[in-house]
Amino acid sequence: MIKKFEKVTGRYIEKIIGQEKLAYAMSDTSDMYDLVEWSQHGGYPGSVIMFFDFETGKVYQPFEKKRNVLYGIPIYAEGYYYFLQGDYDAKKVTLYRYLPETEPEIVTEMHLEEVNLYNLRVVPSPVHVISQDDTFVCYYPDKISFALKPEETVEFIEDGKVYLEAWVEEGWDEVRQCASENYRYYHKVIVKDYLGNTLSEETGSLFQSQDGTWWIS
Repeated sequence: MIKKFEKVTGRYIEKIIGQEKLAYAMSDTSDMYDLVEWSQHGGYPGSVIMFFDFETGKVYQPFEKKRNVLYGIPIYAEGYYYFLQGDYDAKKVTLYRYLPETEPEIVTEMHLEEVNLYNLRVVPSPVHVISQDDTFVCYYPDKISFALKPEETVEFIEDGKVYLEAWVEEGWDEVRQCASENYRYYHKVIVKDYLGNTLSEETGSLFQSQDGTWWIS
């Protein structure tokens, strides 16, 4: 049997890790940094975020489409759905907490000049707002900042520790520009404190299962 949501949009939906009730869809794939790029070409048309309820078939859209406003990928934590809204005209990024059939609640607001829009996102758990390129920065609820190596990516923050994953490539033949017989490509899990000091490091790749549990493979 095939079921239909009450509003069919033709958009691809994705599950939100940590729960089974809702999935989400974006009206486009723009990133927060695209607000800056679009501003140089007449402005961003605007996007919407939608939530799809597997239990009832209902579709929820917390906000109407508005020019120069876009949304970040939502997460589920502490019994709520959290997502970012970037508003170029208002020059702010807002973190919202949301439940279906309720008004989105503002958790915190940040001025555009106070954040790096590149890779700006929400991570669990509890909820943190971070960005990362050559520097990792946490804006909410803690103020954290330290340098990142090109191969490092922050995945989540928990119990006062920052969990990263880094890719490792060994045995590459620089002269022939190909993999040698001893070539290896794998990942490492690195745990750092808020000052960027390494607390532990081990071979492994981080994966978050649908129930929200993190695994190292």
